[in-house]
Amino acid sequence: MREVAVIGVGMNRWGELWKKSHRQIWTEAAIEAIEDAGVDHVDAMYVGCMSGGLFVGQEHLGPLLAEQLGMGPIPGTRVESACASGGLAFRQAYLAVASGEHDIVIASGVEKMTDVDGGAATYALSTAADQEYECYQGITFPGLYAMMASVHMAKYGTTRKQLADVAVKNHYNGARNPLAQFQGEITADQVMSSVLVADPLRILDCSPITDGAAAVILVPLDYAKKMNADMVVRVAASAHATDAIALHDREDLAWLASTQVAAEKAYKQAGITSKDLSFCEVHDCFTIAEVMVSEALGLFDRGSGGPAASSGATALGGEIPINPSGGLKSKGHPVGATGVAQIREVMMQLRGKAGDRQVKNAHRALTQNMGGTGASTVVHIFERA
Repeated sequence: MREVAVIGVGMNRWGELWKKSHRQIWTEAAIEAIEDAGVDHVDAMYVGCMSGGLFVGQEHLGPLLAEQLGMGPIPGTRVESACASGGLAFRQAYLAVASGEHDIVIASGVEKMTDVDGGAATYALSTAADQEYECYQGITFPGLYAMMASVHMAKYGTTRKQLADVAVKNHYNGARNPLAQFQGEITADQVMSSVLVADPLRILDCSPITDGAAAVILVPLDYAKKMNADMVVRVAASAHATDAIALHDREDLAWLASTQVAAEKAYKQAGITSKDLSFCEVHDCFTIAEVMVSEALGLFDRGSGGPAASSGATALGGEIPINPSGGLKSKGHPVGATGVAQIREVMMQLRGKAGDRQVKNAHRALTQNMGGTGASTVVHIFERA
């Protein structure tokens, strides 16, 4: 297997992009990544998209988006793994380059979620849960994560304030990200007094409905070093794992087994431990998700993710900054694009170009992107070459 590098990134401002089409927002990000990489073509493309059919009535994205770039008949593949679609699209692109099948590959993600009403968006997202045993009973993702939060709180003493501190931290970071959907800071009191969605989760514990796209360019490491040594970031590890899709089939509702397994595989591939990371971008679809992910990644002991968030350990300048981009909570969550946007943030940080949210001395980072309530998880580790 060849070593692989990321050399170009692209992303548009995320939010409610009423005046732009699904294909347009994807093409903007893809062209920006190609220009950033300094290449004039790609050999293949992968696009993460959870539910183009339900959100905008468009499936068969591979050939559609390859044509948008004017690069057909290159292979174009749509990848779906719920909210982990973007991370898995990157993994497929990584494997294509590492195997020697292709030399220049674009990994991307896109979702346009605001062209339907709230009920239709809720239905589209619910397809990532177990339809027969969960959705048939009327449960939605806020309800599922609320159950996980309730178990975590009962088992470990995690508090309502600790969950609020996750949101406060991520909005602080997002206020320093010019591409984030929400760029204002919030307080813990605002989080805890916001509208109740599914007890104990309130609206400011939840990631938003978002339109957006992101893209990155992958090439063999040797090729990248010949182009521009100052912008080379090596993919040190790529790992994927799954778990039972329905919560009632899991041994522990307060634990993300797929994240634990994927992280252990990734650390082994990279030859490091969690202590060697400069920062992480993780899947904070709800505040409890970031707490649980931080534990499953081995950043903190079981039950210690909440206190860590309140102590400042995960803030910029803390022991292990988490989500300097603002995370899904503030940056936004166009579900198919989220995993690729995490990688874009890693590139900006490792290049030292993240502005006011720059992590000091950033040299190695991890991204964790998951689908549903953690039924699928993709973990990648990146380092300066």
